[in-house]
Amino acid sequence: MKPEKRKLPGIFCGAILLMAAAATGVSAEEPNDIERGKYMAIMGGCNDCHTPNYLLSEGKVPEKLWLTGSAFGWRGPWGTTYPVNLRKRLMDFSEDEWVAFAKTMKARPPMPWFNLNQMHEADMRAIYRYVRHLGPDNTQIPAFVPPDKEPKPPYATFPTPPPAK
Repeated sequence: MKPEKRKLPGIFCGAILLMAAAATGVSAEEPNDIERGKYMAIMGGCNDCHTPNYLLSEGKVPEKLWLTGSAFGWRGPWGTTYPVNLRKRLMDFSEDEWVAFAKTMKARPPMPWFNLNQMHEADMRAIYRYVRHLGPDNTQIPAFVPPDKEPKPPYATFPTPPPAK
């Protein structure tokens, strides 16, 4: 009998890969920042949440839909959050503004903002250039839903975390 293959949820794998990528320190003189940015979006887990159906289709989503946000909500004690349309969001930033934002941002779960804060600047710039390369997209995603309101499906419910020790 073969051992059962288990998959970890992409968001958690993405967070681990983001930390690993940040630890490698890629040079700012990367020959192709667009390809590097695409690689970072895949390995960093950005698509897992910010691309509709990416996680559930094992990444089989046309690139033209990548990073357009998602109407799949993440519900927990904080309320219900939705992955933003990065293609729309990054159009509001210059590259330097994006880097400053990415180094200091804080967000509601399940966004692993603490990993993004630690990413090397060259990788942040490559992601920015890749997202801008994809072009603008005006897909609207649902707004944050406070914890006392019931969100419209689909959404995943997070359990309340145990108290910190």
